[in-house]
Amino acid sequence: MKLVTFERGGTPQTGVVVGDHVFATGFAGSMIDLIAAWDDLRGKIETAATKGERHALASVHLLAPVPRPGKIFAIGLNYADHIAESKMETPQHQVWFTKAASAVNGPFDPILIARAGQYVDYEVELAVVIGKRGRNIAKADAPSHVFGYCVGNDVSERMWQHRTAQWSLGKSFDTHAPFGPWITTADEIADPHALGLRCFVNGQKRQDSSTRHLVFDIWQQIEHLSQAMTLEPGDLIFTGTPGGVGAAMEPRQFLKPGDVVRCEIDALGAIEAKMAAEE
Repeated sequence: MKLVTFERGGTPQTGVVVGDHVFATGFAGSMIDLIAAWDDLRGKIETAATKGERHALASVHLLAPVPRPGKIFAIGLNYADHIAESKMETPQHQVWFTKAASAVNGPFDPILIARAGQYVDYEVELAVVIGKRGRNIAKADAPSHVFGYCVGNDVSERMWQHRTAQWSLGKSFDTHAPFGPWITTADEIADPHALGLRCFVNGQKRQDSSTRHLVFDIWQQIEHLSQAMTLEPGDLIFTGTPGGVGAAMEPRQFLKPGDVVRCEIDALGAIEAKMAAEE
């Protein structure tokens, strides 16, 4: 099932995407509320996917599927080719940073280049949406805590990221966490570690890899994070980016106003945004 948060007439609501249409679920709560109550609501949502109020997908505004996640964590240096181009060693321990919830952006909304940060880069990533609350989750149990998957772009302001040892500020500029276009529920993905992912800038392919190349896989990531904190429904995990980022090119290629960035992952769809200068 493909679940979205969309606007039509200015009112956010949840929906199910079927082909070129979105069916309103009729559920009064947010996506986080829906995820938390999924076991009870699933039958009603499946019915809504055929009988709910129907709109052409092109006629609605898709928001981030989870407009305000409780937590957003992202792992760094998690593909061998990206580690190599970054001139770093393979980490012995998982390298984590946060992205502010205020950085969330819709899957097709403009991404801002801030006045204070002109060195903006792209990073296509598989994004994982947590479905079930848990702490100290064993690796073997981690799949049962995943609600679904999205296409993500861990947009990064490189000067702010690297001028201190902590990356979170450079990863948290407004609009720098677009994801979507919907949540593909976990039951539709046979193996999340066998998905091709790509990023294009103005039609030029910059990144092209597969999630089979993750250094620390998704289940290891969930196990590790949950030792420190309780993971909750709607929390978002960015699982790492492969090689091909603009900062590693010769010469370096940072994004500029008017550039179009497209990120796509097999079976999950694509997100696309035009870069815009902050007013």
